[in-house]
Amino acid sequence: MGELVKDKVAIVTGAGGGIGKGIALALAASGARVVVNDIGAEPAQAVVNEIEAAGGKAVACTESVASRASAEKIVQAAMDMFGRIDIVVNNAGNLRDRLFHKMNEEEWSQVIDVHLNGSFYVSRAAASHFREQESGAYVHMTSTSGLIGNFGQSNYSAAKMGIVGLSKSIALDMARFNVRSNCIAPFAWTAMTSSIPAETPEEKARVLKLQKMEAGKVAPLVVYLGSDAATHVSGQIFSVRANEIMLFSQPRPVRSVHLSEGWTPESVAEIAIPAMQNSFYKLERSPEVIGWDPI
Repeated sequence: MGELVKDKVAIVTGAGGGIGKGIALALAASGARVVVNDIGAEPAQAVVNEIEAAGGKAVACTESVASRASAEKIVQAAMDMFGRIDIVVNNAGNLRDRLFHKMNEEEWSQVIDVHLNGSFYVSRAAASHFREQESGAYVHMTSTSGLIGNFGQSNYSAAKMGIVGLSKSIALDMARFNVRSNCIAPFAWTAMTSSIPAETPEEKARVLKLQKMEAGKVAPLVVYLGSDAATHVSGQIFSVRANEIMLFSQPRPVRSVHLSEGWTPESVAEIAIPAMQNSFYKLERSPEVIGWDPI
């Protein structure tokens, strides 16, 4: 592998396994020094050992992303060990799947705390350093569960769409400091997705397809987005699915209707909705929209 991020310092949250581990290993192989963050001490240290055995530099950090104080310690670990921070990969995640009408407050807040609040806390802790050095790159993990839709994931979907808004705001607010922020919606079979139900023949077939999507396939795009080769790429939403990289659309007006005398509820029903109805989006789930086999 080349050295696209040589001498850069990267933080990867949730890097003890799955997608995060693949990203940490790829960043190290491309020359970065890596803070391997995971609340599991053994998995985090195992990834550090693997990086060091391959001649790279890494340090483990077991702080949680889910509070401001602990997230600041993750960034401080990078400063203490390597003296700077260049790349933040917000990958830490959890799932508490439940149909919306059965979801409780704890299931909601646990997922929001890790995905959305965690992405904010770690990003905010790094922002001061990025601003001072006038450079830096954020890569946040979003999901087609939010971008398109899925059953039983209102907490996860809301968090992942919140991350899209967060990333765009960071990209806008910090562009003056040469700081970039992008999202990736990864498709991969990991410990987190292994809880997907597989009872019916259709579900079992889908899971078999998912298992073809290796976690390590997400890493090359992350390494690129963290490198100086990507200085012109910011505010975008990508997706990685096996050997396929997609660029996602972002919400923009698709139809507009105007009534010079103003609208009444009745004229909305009679004119506005019939005029726009052909442009409505179907109530679909991610597997229905992206229904082709992994490439």
